[in-house]
Amino acid sequence: MPRLLDPARFGDLDLANRVIMAPMTRSRATVDGDATDLMAEHYGARASAGLIVTEGIAPSEVGKGYCRTPVLDAPHRVPGWRAVTDAVHAGGGRIVAQAMHCGRVAHAANKAPGAGTVAPSAIRADGLMYTDGEGMQPFDEPRELATEEVVAIVGEYRRFATLAVEAGFDGVELHGTSGYLPAQFLCTGSNRRTDRYGGSLEGRLRFPVEALEAMVDEIGPGRVGLRICPGNPFNDLVDDRPEDVEETFRAFLAAIRPLGLAWLHVIRRQEGDPGVVLDNLAMARDLHDGAVIANDSFDAAEADAAIEAGGCDAVSFGRHFLATPDLVTRIGDGRTPERFDPKTLYAPGPVGYTEFPEA
Repeated sequence: MPRLLDPARFGDLDLANRVIMAPMTRSRATVDGDATDLMAEHYGARASAGLIVTEGIAPSEVGKGYCRTPVLDAPHRVPGWRAVTDAVHAGGGRIVAQAMHCGRVAHAANKAPGAGTVAPSAIRADGLMYTDGEGMQPFDEPRELATEEVVAIVGEYRRFATLAVEAGFDGVELHGTSGYLPAQFLCTGSNRRTDRYGGSLEGRLRFPVEALEAMVDEIGPGRVGLRICPGNPFNDLVDDRPEDVEETFRAFLAAIRPLGLAWLHVIRRQEGDPGVVLDNLAMARDLHDGAVIANDSFDAAEADAAIEAGGCDAVSFGRHFLATPDLVTRIGDGRTPERFDPKTLYAPGPVGYTEFPEA
């Protein structure tokens, strides 16, 4: 049976190992949403991962939610990301771009002037968001998308996939959890629409299915993945009934199964987690034919055992990669990762990102 440091093939991608770098918002892009040389250095230093999934990248200015997060919506963004992908490829690694439309999880102070906040329905999410100029602020009151606007966002995901390939990415991953736009459409508590993108179960599935279809049509299924976490209530994603969660995601995974996605990136749920606790990894294995990447608080030994037992094909690590660029080497040597400083997670600049002063 395969183990953590064994090579793998996910769709069209050959991976040197099964240690995946999880997507992590770090807020090091420019205020305008462009990738920087600092980001190229950060990702390039972690090229020994079997696969890097970038931080969430908005497919449009409207899709941006957090301060200093990147956007990939036009050709002028490509050179900055090309520097990132070149750095990773120079180190022998693979990297995919994660498409993250935040929907209602946003604040106007973090967006370009005039870029509104939209959602399936005009329901404000309960919660606060950091802004550079105004500190912590409530999420915006979103505007309900018109039917033709939903169709246009599907087109934004298609464009994102095209631009990602132009920028040298090996593929793309749709962010379908954490309360962002695709999850907002799936959730009965945040989607009150009466058009073809809401109402029935089939209607709630339509937008994320169409978004994936567009990306697959553009660059092929062997370079497209999806990240999910059924039951995760993060960013006020709460269904009307607990049983809605499993019903929705089983139907969703069944609907996209014919697409032949290269991987599902699945955040596991454990006893004591808030929200609805399902065996997300077992659901993925049951309803997906490609690779399954498991995520959330694995150490190297547990990850190795999970892969060997067949519960998943790879494991993604977030916190372990923060202050430990050479994580793969450390796993191979049996050494523990460095401890990261949470104060540097979202702060601008190199400290805690590309520079790690000794304590």
